[in-house]
Amino acid sequence: MSRLKPILAQLCILLAIAPSVYSQDRVDLTEPLLFHKFRSNYSPRYVPPVNLVNSGRLDSLLRAGKIYLSLQDAIALVLENNLDIELSRFGPEVAQVDLMRSRAGGLLRGIPTAIRQGPASVQSQVTGGATGGAGGGRGTGGADDTSSAGGTIITQTGVAIPILDPSLFASYNAGHRSSPQSNSVTIGTNALVFDSHAASFGYQQSFLTGTQVTYAFNYSGFTSNNRLSDLNPSGSGNMSLQFTQPLLRGFGLAVNNRNIRIAKNDMRVSDLVFEQQVITTVSAVINLYWDLVSFNEDVKVRRQALALSDKLYSDNKKQVEIGTLAPIEIVRAEAEIASRQQDLTIAETSVLQQETIIKNALSRTGTSSPAVAEARIVATDSLRLSTAEAVQPVQDLVELAMSSRPELKQTIVNIENTKIGMLGNKSQLRPQLDVTGSFQNNGLAGQANILRAAAIADPFFIGGFGTALGQIFRRNYPDYSVGFSLSVPLRNRSATADYIRESLQLRQSEIRQRQQLNQIRVDVQNAQIGVTQARARYLAAQKNRTLQEQTLDAEQKKYALGASTIFFVIQAQRDLATAQAQEVSAISAYSRAKVNMEFVTGQTLKANNVDIGEAKRGKVSRPATAIPGE
Repeated sequence: MSRLKPILAQLCILLAIAPSVYSQDRVDLTEPLLFHKFRSNYSPRYVPPVNLVNSGRLDSLLRAGKIYLSLQDAIALVLENNLDIELSRFGPEVAQVDLMRSRAGGLLRGIPTAIRQGPASVQSQVTGGATGGAGGGRGTGGADDTSSAGGTIITQTGVAIPILDPSLFASYNAGHRSSPQSNSVTIGTNALVFDSHAASFGYQQSFLTGTQVTYAFNYSGFTSNNRLSDLNPSGSGNMSLQFTQPLLRGFGLAVNNRNIRIAKNDMRVSDLVFEQQVITTVSAVINLYWDLVSFNEDVKVRRQALALSDKLYSDNKKQVEIGTLAPIEIVRAEAEIASRQQDLTIAETSVLQQETIIKNALSRTGTSSPAVAEARIVATDSLRLSTAEAVQPVQDLVELAMSSRPELKQTIVNIENTKIGMLGNKSQLRPQLDVTGSFQNNGLAGQANILRAAAIADPFFIGGFGTALGQIFRRNYPDYSVGFSLSVPLRNRSATADYIRESLQLRQSEIRQRQQLNQIRVDVQNAQIGVTQARARYLAAQKNRTLQEQTLDAEQKKYALGASTIFFVIQAQRDLATAQAQEVSAISAYSRAKVNMEFVTGQTLKANNVDIGEAKRGKVSRPATAIPGE
């Protein structure tokens, strides 16, 4: 027990003089849960499981096997339940963890920057179908398409970042040694028996200036059968403080905190990536919704065409029965009915496919729920053409896009990160010049050797651990040294190559930024042209549909008077069905063009009243739209 006393005393001294090891985590030392917080640093942190339960909004829109869905409800559901957005919500949390790691001096692991393009509409197999497109190719790549907006430097070069988390260290060793001696004169025995114990405690920390500091307290005691030593048993100890300060390579806050600054920038990037994912997904769902509306309109057109064919078949059958028409015309009418029935079947199944895609996009569980899988979607909003198109100068739209597009902001931040990271390579080019210092206080104490015939031990050293400790703190036996070390690489090719490579990558990033700016201008101009073209196509399709309605009416009257043939009537019916389908396709293309214009100018969220804070929380405060008739 007497040997443990000096060890326990050293531990008390260390805890008394060491600073708060966890000051960077802002631990309240007066808090009763201090031990719990201390222990939590060495335990796995709890990460909540994923939430795979749909929000209550979906159930509130379900009535009698139908989901009554407005566009705003579709947007709200995608913000609350879409898994692409839910996956992107982890990005800011990953960035926060990377910031924690950088504050400890660890290397950055990178943040996710992939953007999932979202679900695409079912490809219509209807001739002149309703999925035409001025969508700019967006939202049609499938759910697995990804694109990257850049990211954090993962392979890091340059000066190593100091480990900023402080650490305590301790060691203890006890031993027994027997050594036969060839000469008994020097130690007074032929076999030296030596019992020893040694303990060491310390504290070590590095700082953003590059400074490394180590405090250590060491104590060792021994007992032997040496007859000639003055003190036996005896103990010696020392308290030391050592530091190293780089003056060239690795010197300065800007070099050593570069990962922290990059991690903070990456938190901004992760927010922008999330915003971009929300914009992409919301745009895709808006296109899905309007395509569903257009598919339903296309079903109505196909039913009208089938009804006309049925009427023609009925009229022809009556004329064949009274002998005024050849029987072959019945066969011709039946074939036309079969063709129209095929078009209707394709249109109806396209609606079913589109509803399945939408339900999967708006639900965390997809179509695994029977109630959702079997429900039909009733779109409560209708496609319409705005009465007047606002004309904005293309330059104003380009400036709006450049100030709003999140991917452009990401590029700017990533270029800044590259410049910050280059500071480490620049510092690596310098020679290594370090100043070192060491300060140590020593102490010695023990008892007079009773094995010695005449005890001549100095009374100043007679005592126990307290005596040695007093000598240490009185600085009776101090040691100190100050020096420097210089290392100059004669060619320094590795550091030079790293710096050049980083500079070249920076130039490449600047070129990509210019490409991005140029592409934004092209996208905005094309989107503006696309809206103009889609509007003109719809107006033309509308007039053509009116013309075909009048043509069919005239042909039917001529046929009733015997001035036309069934061939021309059927042809007029086909032309009307085609014109109606083209009108539906044109209004769908117009809606896609509008969505694309909002996307390329970065106005998707603003135009659809999407709050990015609500998107992050996954909870939309806006109530569900009232179901018609309730």
